[in-house]
Amino acid sequence: MRSRVVTAAVATIVGASAALVVTITSATPAAAAALSDVVPAPASVQPTSGVTHTIPSSATIHAAPGATEVASYLAALLRRSTGYALPVATAGTAPPGSGISLLLSGADAAVGTEGYQLDVTSAAVVIRAQTAAGLFHGVQTLRQLLPASVESVSVQPGPWTLPGGRIVDHPRFAYRGAMLDVARHFHPVATVKQYLDQIALYKINYLHLHLSDDQGWRIAIDSWPRLATHGGSTQVGGGPGGYYMKAQFQEIVAHAASRYITVVPEIDMPGHTNAALASYAELNCNGVAPPLYTGTEVGFSSLCTTKEITYTFVDQVLGELAALTPGPFLHIGGDEANVTPAAQYAAFVNRVQPMVPARGKAVMGWHQIGASAVQHSANRVVQYWGLNTSDALVSTAVSRGARVVMSPANRAYLDMKYNSSTPIGLSWAGFVEVQTAYGWDPGAYLSGVPASAVLGVEAPMWTETIVTADHIEFMAFPRLPAIAELGWSPWSTHSWDSFRLRLGAQGPRWTAMGIDFYRSTQVPWATASPTTAPPTTPSTPPTSSPPSGGVVNGGFESGSLIPWTGTRCSIVTSPVRSGSRALAGAVTASDNARCQQVVAVRPNTTYRLQAHVRGSYVYLGAAGTGTSDVSAWTPNTGGAFSPLTVTFTTGPSTTSTTVYLHGWYGQGNYHADDVSLS
Repeated sequence: MRSRVVTAAVATIVGASAALVVTITSATPAAAAALSDVVPAPASVQPTSGVTHTIPSSATIHAAPGATEVASYLAALLRRSTGYALPVATAGTAPPGSGISLLLSGADAAVGTEGYQLDVTSAAVVIRAQTAAGLFHGVQTLRQLLPASVESVSVQPGPWTLPGGRIVDHPRFAYRGAMLDVARHFHPVATVKQYLDQIALYKINYLHLHLSDDQGWRIAIDSWPRLATHGGSTQVGGGPGGYYMKAQFQEIVAHAASRYITVVPEIDMPGHTNAALASYAELNCNGVAPPLYTGTEVGFSSLCTTKEITYTFVDQVLGELAALTPGPFLHIGGDEANVTPAAQYAAFVNRVQPMVPARGKAVMGWHQIGASAVQHSANRVVQYWGLNTSDALVSTAVSRGARVVMSPANRAYLDMKYNSSTPIGLSWAGFVEVQTAYGWDPGAYLSGVPASAVLGVEAPMWTETIVTADHIEFMAFPRLPAIAELGWSPWSTHSWDSFRLRLGAQGPRWTAMGIDFYRSTQVPWATASPTTAPPTTPSTPPTSSPPSGGVVNGGFESGSLIPWTGTRCSIVTSPVRSGSRALAGAVTASDNARCQQVVAVRPNTTYRLQAHVRGSYVYLGAAGTGTSDVSAWTPNTGGAFSPLTVTFTTGPSTTSTTVYLHGWYGQGNYHADDVSLS
């Protein structure tokens, strides 16, 4: 994980493009894509010169038995942007002559259990695989071969043209993971599901959820209920925290499964356990529960490894978690147990490890469980997070039969800053730009660890400073696709010069998806232009006249807060930018002083929201049904009013949206004036 003290200063990332519809700047959209433009790079690409396929409005998606779920997923994805009916029909026994076919027969033997074969001719598109997972991965490639606007949530003009040829593709490594820490800052079900949808595009097949740490416990455990109700009641900085009810966790697991992603739950122990220790005094050696913790120090907590109640606790927690988890792994943490004596640490892990296979799972843990005094467990996986290219603990574990998931912090940690000006994230492992994240070989990274012992790669994201879905996107993209390519593509395709071009072509696609990505100067980003989608009839009419432009109570000259609302919001006479009054938000350590109002808007319309703000870490944003939550921030206005601007596009049925301003926990009060929506 991480081994440095961090600060909790956070800023919101600019939602520069929100859910804008995009068109790749090209005279011939059909020719903009090539079979080789895909991320991760396919194993084998055979383009057919001069051949393209344009999906017609009359197209049908043909699904073999066992492929209907993937076909329905593809149909739903394409219908919203193409406007086509795209019925799903059962594939016949004859070779498909038209439409899009998803078949579980006839694929090249090289595709294995997760790969696929994609054939595009002028008449038809055919994806073949041995499993539904393989078909799903083929669909992700198909998405990337279509224009970026296929990702739009509203109907676009097309045409929907694919390059002709054949791709035969399969992964290099079986484990291609992302990790989300929901303990430092809690992230709700909707955010996790959205992240699953995003990472699926890059053929990620595991999501590791870090469910417990010093700052919070995030999963309901029936036998120890205070873990969630008390241990989950806060987070870094003193916010309200939260936890998943079992049904909510199962909702995440089910959504992941629908994207052919397996959830790996982690309960970190014996260290990183203050939330548990605060919830139950008997887990402490002195029998006294410590207070809840909202800071960012590490290595100071430990379960009492000499008490029998500790092992009852662990056994019951793992038992309930295993019952919720269809995947093969339970992650038991094991890192940074700095205050647990080495002998007690080994004794603890040796007691705990057998509890995992007893539930039909394999042990996964941070590489510290590879200590020589810790016994090997069958099918055990150690996750390497160190900074060096050799590690005795990992080598020892591998010599005993363990496999390794590679997550070197100075390469794969998505919470590391890109550079010194990155407004959120940490830097104890150094800055990690895109080329750094891409420029290593997981199969040859650690001396003494052969490629055959490497199960795969994982890109962790620790959330000491990661508070919103927008933060997750900004830190994951574009580095997550870099790690995904290391996990999927054969090393023979590895080329930074090629990757940076293919990655740059993803930019308009992320814009269409509403992904708020970091525009690294190392990458030549493809250009895109915002457009307004063709108007459609909303399902319900607006309740008031939608604004065509102008001020949203922007001068505050009436002296009344209405129509703005907010518990720590007020109208002040100083400082002001224009007129005699402005909006003020009184920020505390636990209240960011959010001020908001609901405004009427038109469906399928792009809006520009602007405000002039004064203060440190001030946010301006918009959110609502059919509108992606998008925001902009400013780190410090230097005592003057400074403009902030957000652009967003409403959905086909959107008639209102919420515009808001807020500060950041623990910062000074902020002020805003001259708010306009146009």
